[in-house]
Amino acid sequence: MEERNNEKRNVGVVGATGYTGIELVRLLVQHPDISLKIVTSRSNQGERYSSLYPSFDGIFDEELQSVEALSDADLDLVFLALPHRVSMDFVKEYGLEKFRIVDLSGDFRLKSAETYETWYEKEHSCPDYIYSAAYGLPELNRDKIRNADLVANPGCYPTASILALAPLIDRGLIRPDSIVVDSKSGVTGAGSTPKETTHFPNLFGNFFAYGLMRHRHTPEMEQMLGRLSDEEIRIQFTPHLLPIDRGILSTTYSQPVRDTSAEEVRELYLSYYEKEYFVRVVDTPPTVKNVRGSNFCDLYATYDERTGRVITIGVIDNLVKGAAGQAVQNMNLMFRLIEKSGLEHPPLNP
Repeated sequence: MEERNNEKRNVGVVGATGYTGIELVRLLVQHPDISLKIVTSRSNQGERYSSLYPSFDGIFDEELQSVEALSDADLDLVFLALPHRVSMDFVKEYGLEKFRIVDLSGDFRLKSAETYETWYEKEHSCPDYIYSAAYGLPELNRDKIRNADLVANPGCYPTASILALAPLIDRGLIRPDSIVVDSKSGVTGAGSTPKETTHFPNLFGNFFAYGLMRHRHTPEMEQMLGRLSDEEIRIQFTPHLLPIDRGILSTTYSQPVRDTSAEEVRELYLSYYEKEYFVRVVDTPPTVKNVRGSNFCDLYATYDERTGRVITIGVIDNLVKGAAGQAVQNMNLMFRLIEKSGLEHPPLNP
């Protein structure tokens, strides 16, 4: 696809009224190299964006349009902030000839239609695109993202967990069948559609695990980390829902294949992510507020001599590095822009 030189790229957001869609708009309206030309919504078509979300008053006052309006729009790229099992139908209908796509759903993350159908419990409507889509974790897949017309933005849990484990697996320091991932997420990770478990009286002051043994992010983690290993990766993954609005904290436990030390583990992480702007290796266990509102992933790694386990902790904002921010980071790579362009906001504090 031919791209413009020395001028802003035109982009659109499909599904701009969900949490990730709102976050995309927030990031794109202040991006120096991007013009946000169209935002769509089936349920709020014709309404001004700032009427629905007053925080955008005077910043982005455009009307929400129908998805059909994309056919007449001059766009270089479209972000799909649609639910799982819906994005694939959009890609099947529109293809990749008119504009490139960054898909924030899980429809193109797994490299097998059979695996997708097992974990998402629906037949994939355009399996051919699965094999050509690039997995959008820039720190581990930068070159493929640059040349892709379709990028599958990673899930929020996998982003924190894969970054927290990649150095250990890539350097062969841990047993690939020994990994336990224990993750906690803020409620925005469940989406904006009301549910009984996210209803305020049920969530406030509460804390619980869900998706035991069957969470769809499990094969995504195993797949990406498996590319770094000669052996099959097996992960015991348990997610939990916290009574906070945003943020993810993933703690991983694994067994080393040989004697190691906390110093060696820490040095491994410092060298592995030395050139990564958005990954910060920190000296003490991080909190979700350390990264709130930003595209950073903070990582802490150590070794417990008493139990013989390597412990790592990764924290991200699930709506930014776990969704919209990473999508913009992928877009920057696809357009050959500075990778951190439009994403250099420091975390909010408090």
